[in-house]
This record gives sequence, C-alpha cells and structure tokens, in this order.
Amino acid sequence: MNRGVTLKTKFSRIIASLMIVVILFAVIGLTLKDVVKDVNLGLDLQGGFEVLYEVNPLDEGDEIDETAVKSTASTLESRVNVLGVSEPNISVEGDNRIRVQLAGVDDQQEAREMLSTQAELTIRDVDDNVLLSGADLVQGGASQNFDETGNPMVSLELKDPDQFRQITEDISQKPQGENLMVIWMDFEEGEDSFAEEAQKENPKFVSAPSVSGPINSSEVMISGGFSGEEGLERAQNISALLNAGSLPVELEEIYSNSVGAQFGEQALDETVTAGLIGVALVFIFMIAFYRLPGLVAAVTLAVYIYLTILGFNTISGVLTLPGIAALILGVGMAVDANIIMYERIKDELRIGRNLKAAYKKASAQSLWTIVDANLTTLIAGVALFIFGTSSVKGFATMLLLSILMSFFTAVFLTRILLSLLVKSGYFNRKLSWFGIRDRTRHDINEGKEIEDLSTPWDRFDFIKHYRKFFAASIAMIIAGAAVLAIFRLNLGIDFTSGTRADITTDGSATVEQVEQELEEMDIPPTSITTSGEDSFTARYNTDLSQDQVTGMQERFSELYGADPMISTVSPVIGQELAQNAMFALALAAVGIILYASIRFEWRMALPAVLALLHDAFIMIAVFSIFRLEVDVTFIAAVLTIVGYSINDTIVTFDRIRENLRKVKVIESEDEIDMLINRSMRQTLTRSINTVLTVIIVVVFLVLFGSTAILNFSIALLVGLISGVYSSMFIAIQLWGILKKRQLRKNDGRLVVYEEKKKDEEKILV
Repeated sequence: MNRGVTLKTKFSRIIASLMIVVILFAVIGLTLKDVVKDVNLGLDLQGGFEVLYEVNPLDEGDEIDETAVKSTASTLESRVNVLGVSEPNISVEGDNRIRVQLAGVDDQQEAREMLSTQAELTIRDVDDNVLLSGADLVQGGASQNFDETGNPMVSLELKDPDQFRQITEDISQKPQGENLMVIWMDFEEGEDSFAEEAQKENPKFVSAPSVSGPINSSEVMISGGFSGEEGLERAQNISALLNAGSLPVELEEIYSNSVGAQFGEQALDETVTAGLIGVALVFIFMIAFYRLPGLVAAVTLAVYIYLTILGFNTISGVLTLPGIAALILGVGMAVDANIIMYERIKDELRIGRNLKAAYKKASAQSLWTIVDANLTTLIAGVALFIFGTSSVKGFATMLLLSILMSFFTAVFLTRILLSLLVKSGYFNRKLSWFGIRDRTRHDINEGKEIEDLSTPWDRFDFIKHYRKFFAASIAMIIAGAAVLAIFRLNLGIDFTSGTRADITTDGSATVEQVEQELEEMDIPPTSITTSGEDSFTARYNTDLSQDQVTGMQERFSELYGADPMISTVSPVIGQELAQNAMFALALAAVGIILYASIRFEWRMALPAVLALLHDAFIMIAVFSIFRLEVDVTFIAAVLTIVGYSINDTIVTFDRIRENLRKVKVIESEDEIDMLINRSMRQTLTRSINTVLTVIIVVVFLVLFGSTAILNFSIALLVGLISGVYSSMFIAIQLWGILKKRQLRKNDGRLVVYEEKKKDEEKILV
C-alpha cells in the first residue's frame, strides 16, 4: 500500500510539472498572435520619421516659456491627428524641445510640411498690406468643399462679417488689376511680395481673386488655386492646418530620422529570423549539456520571451531594432541564472548528496549569486535609460524589462518545475538526466567538499602567469591608444552632425551609379560606401534640407522601389550625445562600485570597474583599428557589455567569498593564490557556457541580422570576448594583488571572517 502511495505521489508531481508546462504553452499558443500583433513597432521596423524640434521665438525679444512649448506640442498633436497616424508619440524634452515620432506614415513630406509650417493665413492687397489675419477667423471654422464646377475650395468662417464687407468694398473701388484680394499662407516679411510671385508659374500665394463689389457674408471662399488631385490634397491640408491652429513660434529641426517602410520591414524580418535561429541553438545547447534541467531552461526561456513582449506591450513600449537585440540578449541573462544553479546542483551531486539534498543546497547557494549578478546589470540598464535618447532609451527599457523577466522565470518558474521533478523521486537513481555519471560521484561519507572536486581546468594555474596577462592587456591598451591617436574614431553623424542616407537598391546598381544619381540631384555626398550586397551609405557633413531629403526619397523609391533611410543631426545634438554617453558610463561605474563595495568589499569593487573600463577601451580600439562607424547604438553596446562583464566578475567573486568563509584565516600569499585558482576553476565552466550561449545569438545577429545594427552586434561580440578575458585575468588578479597587500599590512595574518551569534558569518573588509 505504501509503495502504491509512493508511486502515486511520484507520478502526480511529474504530471503536475507537465500540466504547468502544457498550460503555459497553451496560453502562449492561444494569445501569442494577439500579443505580437499589439507590439508597437518603432520607426526602424515599420517606416516613418522622427524629428526633434528646438522651439525658438518668432520675433526678437520674445521669450519661450513652458506654456509656449506645451501649447506648441498641443498644436502639433492636433496636426498629427489630421494625418490619421496611429499612436503618434509627441513629447516635450527639456525647456524648449519637442520630439515627434510618427511611425507608418505614407507621405513623410506631407507630414513634415504640416508639422513645421507656420500655418498663419493672411489676406493682403497687391501692395502686401494686411487686410485680415488668422486672428479674424473663427477657430475650427475652416473646411474643404467644392465649388459649382466641382473644383476643390476652402471655406473660412469670419468673426466679423461687417469688417469683411468693408474690406471688399474698398478693394472693389481700385483700378482693374489692383482690385485683388491676395490670400497667403506663411507670408514672410521682406522676402515675399505679390509683384514678384505673380510673375511665377507656381506662385507662393494660395489665391488672388478679383473683387468687383462688397461681399455681405460671414464666409470667405478660397478657390481657383486648387486643381486636380494635388489641388484637392492642398485644399485639405490648408483647412486642416487652419483648424489645428497656427504656431506662434519658430521650429528648428536639430535631429531627424526618416525610414522607408520597405527598409523597416526587411530589417525586422532579418533580425527576428537571425535571433530565432540563435535562440533555438541556445535551447539545443542547454538540453545537450544539462539534459533534464536544460529542458526546463528551454521551457522557461520560451516563457521569458513571451512575458517580456507582453510586459513591453503593457507599458506601451516602442520596439526598435536595438530593442529586439536586447530581448534576444536577455536570453543570455536568463540562461546564466539557470547555469549558475545547474552547475551547483552538479557539484553537490558529485560530492555524494542525494538529488533532493543537492537541489535544496544548490538552490539556496545560488540565489544571492543570481541576485547580485542581475542587480549589477540592472545598474548599467538604468544608466542607459537616464541618459539615453530615442532608440537607445527603447533599448534600455527592453533591457531592464528583460532583466526583471529573466530573473522571474529563471528563479521562480525554474525552481517550481525543477522542484516538482526532483521531489517526485523518479530521478533519484537516474542522475544521468542531470548530466552526472555514477563514476564521477563520491560517497557522501568520504566528507568531500566542493573545493575538493576535480574540474576540467585543474591543470591551469591562473595566478602563475598573471604578469603575462597584465602585460598583454597593457600592450593592447598602448597599441589601441596609439591607433586611436593616429586614426581617431570613425564617428557617425550621431556625434559629428550632418546627414547619413542608407540607400537600398535592387542589386544592379554600383557605387558610381548611386553617386551619379546624387550628383544629378545636386546633393553630391561627402563620401559613399558599400554597406551590403545591395546597400550603400552616403554621408554629408552638412544637414540636408527637407526638400533635399524628400527629393532623394522620391528618386530612389522610383528607381529601386525602396525609400532610403535618412538621418540628420545638428552639431548641438552630437555634443549632447557624447556628453550623455560619458555620464552614463560614469554613473554605471559609480553605481557598480557602491553596490559591490556594500555586498562584497572595495578590493573587489575597484578591480571589477577597472576591468569594465578595460573592456570599454578594447571595444573602442577595435572600432578604431577596423574603421567601424561609432554611433549612438555603440554606447548602448558598451553599457550592455559593462553589465555582462560585471555579471561574470560578480559570480566569480561570490565563489571567492564563499571559499573565504571556509578558509577562515589566511597566513600566506600562497593561500590567496590557491583560493583564486580554486574559485576560478569552479566557475570557469559556468562562465564559458554563459558567454557561449550569448555569443551564439550575437554571431547570428552579425551574420544574418539587419545591416542597420551590424556595428552594434559587432561591438557586442568584441565586448563579450573581452569581458570574459577581463573577468578572469584582470579583475580577479587585481583583487589578489590588493589582498596580498592587505595581508602584508596585517603582519602576515588575515582573519577573513568572525563568528557571530547564531553561527552567522561575516566577511571582514
């Protein structure tokens, strides 16, 4: 009977874990389509444009205050609503800036003109004297109609019909040719004049009807200046602009980014495909290496991706290309949390514990290691969010959300599923399902400790050659500094200002042909390079005007069926981005030092940050040597690597701290060397497996992802490799040097912990 109950309990827990998995995947399967559909894609994924306006006074002596900026933003929002753009993003930044993001706009030129035009209507005589202004019109009283012949026209409602009657009576008494009522939009004093514009085929004024007598009406009918489809569109825009209100300020574009719909769709397909292949390979690696726990990890990773996208929708996030990269990279963090615990389970099993005891011990020991590793990465993400702008802030949002979701799934969901499987008792004698062979296990009665276990790295002495590692790093830094001094960084327009145009062709065009097309448009590029089989990048040292941007888009869309992606940055924005990048890196470094000092000791915190700076410099040096372009996403890559590198370093330091508790007292420098070697050997498999899973994904992003984030992906790849190196051969070795110095100051005897009440232990700083 007892055996029957045991079997019943055993299988009920396995079935419970399977039911949890089935329910989770059923929910994902039923809702995934809607969740993905609700994702708010950014400009780089669905096309559209982003522009940052600086709000300046219209007249000298006027001041721009908070009320004026908010009023301008409200007017811009009214104009955007006329365009019918879904989920526009209009936000006030600082004291006098407004950022407008419009995704999925069909006619970008129309949208830009509608946003930036002054929309001040005036009715003047032939001598350019003002007869009526926008102040004389009823707000919201403009409408687009058709005249008796079916041609488009604009109707305006007047506040004072008597005033209009008097004006028309005065004009009607003037000689023929002068009895005109000239209607202007955005008349510029000193530049525009009726006499000059009347000689042109396409005059700037809207209409100039003759007046033969006084008009008794509360409406002004503007007709004659609109013909065909273009005329109808113009009439609709004028009425919409007048109803949205005029802008009492001048808007200066200081940053703009324009992406064609085809470019965005291609970038989305390429990046998602590359990411999915990379993630699938991570799943295969985890299952092959960790067996049953690896299968649990694959389940929780799938749930992590779903929950992260769902959470991103909940906070109304805007998904960009770097955001997809952050989501995919979050898989690496979630994998890391699993690997930390799985490696501890394997160690506990090897010293002879039974499966249940091994799981309980490993779960408790690994929890704070995972917390420390995730919190330090979180610090880098917060720094990115505070100082990031536009797509970088979106990347930071996704990174922060990924950290939280990976912690939730890897800590709670993994533990729930694994706990049910372990406590079922079914796998007690099937430890091969956990990657353990019987011949590698010891008897628990032998009294073996984890530090006594052999590792694949026992023949490596990591301390013996630390001077060589330091020399290699110093040589790399000197070489990098020399290259940097000679060649400088290949800064993109994000930092240097100017215009960048990414042009996609049908594969038949050459660099010379594209350059010739640009020259024929009278916008010869400063430089032009090939950025793919069918892609070219043209750069300009100056900002292209709206008309030039529109002309380029129309020309290449007609030639190759794809709008170029065009970014324009003013010098002031470039300087601010550079400053913000430095602030973000400094904030991340200070935050990590403080946290690591509180949780560990300053001798661990300082080397950790020096290793991070080492990684950042290596990334900069590589980009300088290979002349790769440094843009704003490069900063995101640097701070991401800061988070990953500190993650790896913290895990090793955590093992050092754990081993210190067992040593109790250090009386020689050799003991410190042994401690470092032992800790590194115990954690190296975890470090390699973690970085390998992330590198798999990043390599696929480099090879098959969108060219728009190619340099970003390369920066991550370089940083990941450098991060593993610096954690092992810089940070840990520096801690050893500082600890030996502390030992010498304490006359060759260092008490590393003291007994406290209830057998608590505390590492002494």
